[in-house]
Amino acid sequence: MTRAGAYGQKLGQFLHLKDAPPSLVTRSLRSTELAVTETRNDNPEPGLSGSLTAEDAFLVSLKLHDYPDCELWERGKCIMTADVHAGTTYLYDLKRDPRYVIDKPFHSLFFYIPRSALDGIAEQTGAPRVDELDCRIGVGHDDTIVRHIGASLQQGLRRPDEANQLFIDHMMLALTAHVAQTYGGLQRAVEPSRGGLAPWQVRRACDRLESDLGGKLSLQAIAAELGLSVSHFSRAFRISTGLPPHQWLLQQRVKAAKQLMSVRDLPLSEIAISAGFANQSHFTRVFSAMVGVSPGAWRRQAQGSSGSET
Repeated sequence: MTRAGAYGQKLGQFLHLKDAPPSLVTRSLRSTELAVTETRNDNPEPGLSGSLTAEDAFLVSLKLHDYPDCELWERGKCIMTADVHAGTTYLYDLKRDPRYVIDKPFHSLFFYIPRSALDGIAEQTGAPRVDELDCRIGVGHDDTIVRHIGASLQQGLRRPDEANQLFIDHMMLALTAHVAQTYGGLQRAVEPSRGGLAPWQVRRACDRLESDLGGKLSLQAIAAELGLSVSHFSRAFRISTGLPPHQWLLQQRVKAAKQLMSVRDLPLSEIAISAGFANQSHFTRVFSAMVGVSPGAWRRQAQGSSGSET
């Protein structure tokens, strides 16, 4: 079973789901695994949820469906009932055995953040270690950043073959840093302003990204080659190129596709795979969003302009 499947299975059992829900996993902080899982059941069997393994880790949950009169449990006891509203963020400490009564349709995103990931964020930013997160039971937060990151990752959860690992790494790193600062009081150490990468580092990073247009290479692997932390590499790469790594890679995919469409009369499905896209529909969506026209229309325009010049 894949790591993503294992996380999905764990939450599926917790929520009594028949099938393991989709998950995405990243290892960007001290080789620690972070995961996001989407859970939904429109017709659940009433009963108390299962228990998750007690560990020094946290769940950040973005609720996507209203859940009135939610009966909340900790450490084997019913603590309170609370109305849960769609769009609200809740935090759970897995050491406290958080559970709730499942008796209504639910739909949520769960972000799994182990303690070691919070320690990694503190270490990379030169800040003191985060002691605890704000995991008060029944207390929801109106968090626009979590909503934005959740909406972005939902596309990858629903189309895992199209998920760009660099993008997953980037978003999960951003989420962990945000949670540490907003709910753990992380204070970045005052440090001198850092510039971009050295020219040789830019060349090395770009070469590595271009060698894997499919986007399976992780941020951690590239940063490690340059002797940098993931957060420093991501920030410096953006300063040097004007784009975060995952967006720079998308531009290279589109550039490669344009070259193939310009010099070869290949089917768009073959061009999509050659340029690092999961399939033709993925290619069409990304290309259209970035270029403003579909691949087919762009090729017709390119062929028409070249024909008029001959």
